Amino acid sequence: MSANGKLNVAILGASGYTGAELLRLAVSHPDLRIVALTADRRAGEAMGEVYPHLHHLDLPDLVAIDDVKWDDVDAVFCCLPHGTTQETIAGLPEHVKIVDLSADFRLSDPALYETIYGGKHRATELQKEAVYGLTEIHREKVRQARLVANPGCYTTAAELPLVPLLEKDLIEHGDIIIDAKSGVTGAGRSPKEANLHTEVSEGIHAYGIATHRHGPEIEQELSAAAGEPIQVSFTPHLMPMNRGILATSYVRLKNGHTADDLRAAIARRYEGEPFVKLVPQGQAPATRHVRGSNLCLIGVFADRLPGRAILVSALDNLVKGASGQALQNMNVMAGFEETDGLSAAPMFP
Repeated sequence: MSANGKLNVAILGASGYTGAELLRLAVSHPDLRIVALTADRRAGEAMGEVYPHLHHLDLPDLVAIDDVKWDDVDAVFCCLPHGTTQETIAGLPEHVKIVDLSADFRLSDPALYETIYGGKHRATELQKEAVYGLTEIHREKVRQARLVANPGCYTTAAELPLVPLLEKDLIEHGDIIIDAKSGVTGAGRSPKEANLHTEVSEGIHAYGIATHRHGPEIEQELSAAAGEPIQVSFTPHLMPMNRGILATSYVRLKNGHTADDLRAAIARRYEGEPFVKLVPQGQAPATRHVRGSNLCLIGVFADRLPGRAILVSALDNLVKGASGQALQNMNVMAGFEETDGLSAAPMFP
């Protein structure tokens, strides 16, 4: 801790969207002090040069990771690309708390990681201690953790409504369909032809059909909630918008339960939670209702098909789907108020 009692924080990969979003949130946090920002290719530049909307903030210049003075750092947000994080984290001092926003520690089975991400896991000992950071579900484990694997954006939107229903055995395990739609920032800031304005505007398309990397992550967490292996049908779509995730999940009811039973179970599971909220009955969540916030809104509907129900969840992929949840996890790890830096209302319109 710094002399004034603040937690000294470094953001690795600060030039990406999640790094910039962390800064936007962290500067309003009463107990955080940003002491290091890294971006190897932009080392030596001011953060305001990379992101002009942050120009007015008093921030350290970007440096290479090798130039960070780790004795001054208490905690790290790691916003590096998948596959590059493991060795970096393995080399950090033992006293440093870590929230990793990549996928490198989300899958508990290193062999599955190798299959899904196409490379050998190079920090298997650290993987054993990593805690999956869906805060509302694993809060007590997060509280004791040194390394938290921040969930993916699609997975957060899918898991929050489904986990309580599987915990209470209210839905069939073998008939879950998740249809999810994301804004373009979910693909990161690196230039890609597929993400050009002319490629994504005025249209919508599915991608990663039956192969998207978040599918096994969703199945891992839903299986844990159900107490047995679960497979789901998951299809993501790219929308011509900057931010947001909308996940529509179709489920078959079990043992005569109704959509009202599902709604009641979700309400009980998240009672008192600051960021997960049921919308009024009959209303549907929308991405424009969560933009810029750490909220996840959930709606529950009876399907017109007997014995089925539809769940709709919405969140901002850069906040509750990434940087906001990372800050929420760090608050829990450090013993701060969980809402610190995250209490801003959504931006509308």
